[in-house]
Amino acid sequence: MSSDKVIKTSVRSLVEFVLRSGDLSAAFTGSSRMVDGSRIHRHIQKSQGSEYEPEISLSIVVERPDVKIQISGRADGVITAKDEAGMVQVTIDEIKSVTEELEAIEEGHNLLHWAQAKCYAYIYAVQHGLKQVSVQISYCQVTTLEIKAFKQRYSILELSDFFNCLITEYAMWANRLGEWINERNNSAQLLQFPFSAFRHGQRQLAVAVYKTLSMGLKLFAQAPTGTGKTMATVFPAVKALGMGHVEKIFFLTAKTVTRQLAEEAFDRLRQAGLKCKTLTLTAKEKTCFVPGAACTPEECPYAQGYYDRINLALNDCWRLEAFTREAIEQCAREHRICPFELSLELAFWTDAVICDYNYVFDPRVYLKQFFHENDAQYCFLIDEAHNLVDRARDMFSAEITKQSFLDIKKSVNDQLPQLAKAAGKINTFLLKTGKSCVEKPAVGEFDYFIREQSLTDILPLLRKFMDLAEKWLAKNQQADFREELMDIYFKVNAYLRTSEMYDERYVTYVEKIDKDIKLKLFCVNPSELLKQAVKRGRAAIYFSATLTPLNYFLEILGGEEGDGKIVVPSPFTHNNLALLVADNISTTYKTREKTYDLIVESTTAAIKARAGNYLVFLPSYRYMEEVYQRFSLKNPLIRVVRQIGEMTEEERAEFLCQFSGDNVETLVGFAVLGGVFGEGIDLTGERLIGAIIVGVGLPKVCLEREIIRQWFDKNNRQGYEYAYVYPGMNKVLQAAGRVIRTEQDRGLVLLIDERLSQSRYRRLFPPEWHGAVSAKNVHSIYAKAKGFWQG
Repeated sequence: MSSDKVIKTSVRSLVEFVLRSGDLSAAFTGSSRMVDGSRIHRHIQKSQGSEYEPEISLSIVVERPDVKIQISGRADGVITAKDEAGMVQVTIDEIKSVTEELEAIEEGHNLLHWAQAKCYAYIYAVQHGLKQVSVQISYCQVTTLEIKAFKQRYSILELSDFFNCLITEYAMWANRLGEWINERNNSAQLLQFPFSAFRHGQRQLAVAVYKTLSMGLKLFAQAPTGTGKTMATVFPAVKALGMGHVEKIFFLTAKTVTRQLAEEAFDRLRQAGLKCKTLTLTAKEKTCFVPGAACTPEECPYAQGYYDRINLALNDCWRLEAFTREAIEQCAREHRICPFELSLELAFWTDAVICDYNYVFDPRVYLKQFFHENDAQYCFLIDEAHNLVDRARDMFSAEITKQSFLDIKKSVNDQLPQLAKAAGKINTFLLKTGKSCVEKPAVGEFDYFIREQSLTDILPLLRKFMDLAEKWLAKNQQADFREELMDIYFKVNAYLRTSEMYDERYVTYVEKIDKDIKLKLFCVNPSELLKQAVKRGRAAIYFSATLTPLNYFLEILGGEEGDGKIVVPSPFTHNNLALLVADNISTTYKTREKTYDLIVESTTAAIKARAGNYLVFLPSYRYMEEVYQRFSLKNPLIRVVRQIGEMTEEERAEFLCQFSGDNVETLVGFAVLGGVFGEGIDLTGERLIGAIIVGVGLPKVCLEREIIRQWFDKNNRQGYEYAYVYPGMNKVLQAAGRVIRTEQDRGLVLLIDERLSQSRYRRLFPPEWHGAVSAKNVHSIYAKAKGFWQG
């Protein structure tokens, strides 16, 4: 391999990879791994004298035949002091927080802790020319903050022997990875675009993406359906990977369908000669071989001896390039290991990871093993970025409920009376807080109150509860209430974490729901937190067919001055789309009952102009059901299907399979606007020739939507647009985008809502919609649709 290629790893990853053994155990480890670690480090570091230097970054490059390995990390502390003889002595301090009582901690408590500290000691000794270094492990009990330290002294020869043994073991894998990277880079540099030609606008987008990635910037790209957005982002990202501008690609999306499109794009590039390993990361609950079992060797056979077999499994599946869910599960079964943990291991060795947004953005579950240093050269391709706004609000918010504390109080009262008492105090606090709620019938059916500041009085109560719960959970004992306690523990943990991020972009609200009371820290404006999260990589591309208006999305997704913006024109001729607007029919909640039959008549007129497959999108399930029933009665000879609530993946696939290009007679499918069939589905050619879209997609008026409206009204006087209009019209644009998917497609879109005559909605029409035709009655709809099909 090339002698200038350096394989990078962290001290922790090196130690764990080489020395791990035994069982996989997800036994409870306490908040020391989640919340208190940083606090404890700061506590110990601040309590030391001037001879203590905290957080020392260390790095060394080691050469082996055919490979260079860079090992980096950060020592918690370096103590430089003189001994009794006046000689300077250096000690490397490694801080570990524990939930166990310190009496149970012995010197050999965890050999990986010593190994990690010895690596830091070796690197420090080499860089400072030291012949001897001491290593200290400082265990801190998370509740009492008491410290128990163990100390050993090593010569540079002892440290060198230990370190070189680790490197020798790791070098085989590093060499293999280095050879693969060379092969990948060479193939990426030679790779040609996998189609005979770029679509109109596709090259423009691909060039903008490559420039953004090579310069380490951000780009917000709106590219209409049919542009080939997936390939226009993946192809230049692969080229940037081959040129060394980025180290790993993260393709982020919220839907299974778009993950499949990403897999297909990489497959096509491999067919064109690319060497590239990709991993599709699937949620743990979807891949678990023993649903309901704890991730412990006692309950799950795939956890027993996991670390004894994981490297064999990695070696066995190294030959693969596409680590799909199916491939990972097959390998995991063959080696009897957990498929989810295997996928996390494989992520280190792959070139591209296809996964959900939360693995990068969610503070609870993001992949800390990749992002804790914030200095890696990763790129983020954020697909369907319009979905990230509400997802981010969910990820950065947290809530607790009174009933959950009352329930856990009853469950643990006999065995854990102190914990029950702590839960009771929180229940009482929330009960008292709930009495402050006032009724707001204009907003909905709930009582609530809102305030800009967090309710800080509850935080000590929550911390007390968490400390007591953690103390019991850390014993890893079984009890009927264990799962219930774990669930509420993590919710409290999330609430406390969120309270630390709380600023002017948050709102606190208390809401009475039946007999329960909910307290929520609601992230109204996630822009700043998204801006910080995306710094975990080097560059980011936010792309969607519907980033409309673009400046709104740039602001709400954490864009900054200087970030790139691009609006790609539609690749299709306008003559292939007939866009009719029936802006004389009201679909508001108050008038719906009066216009059901008008909707049915307008839909009937549109589809009778030509036989084929159509989708009708309506604002809600109730609205859809009413129109579906009336349409079926009026048109008994037309085959109809409809979306049902909470459809499984198999049921969704069955629904879409009915939209066959071979259908001779008309098929009309009814679906909810903004639902699973409103975006991400690809029915090309005759599989879908028309869509009727009822309404402007406004989200249902509810407490959180009203909070968003009020917050942005106060801050930029665009509250209604930010809370309702922009999210609503995004659904309309996405639904309409189901019709024209390729250059050969021709189709009809009928928009029904009188509000579409207003400028606040019309100005959101994309350029390719500027030829929209008004159709104010049934006869006009039929005539203009018929004329389009005959033209």
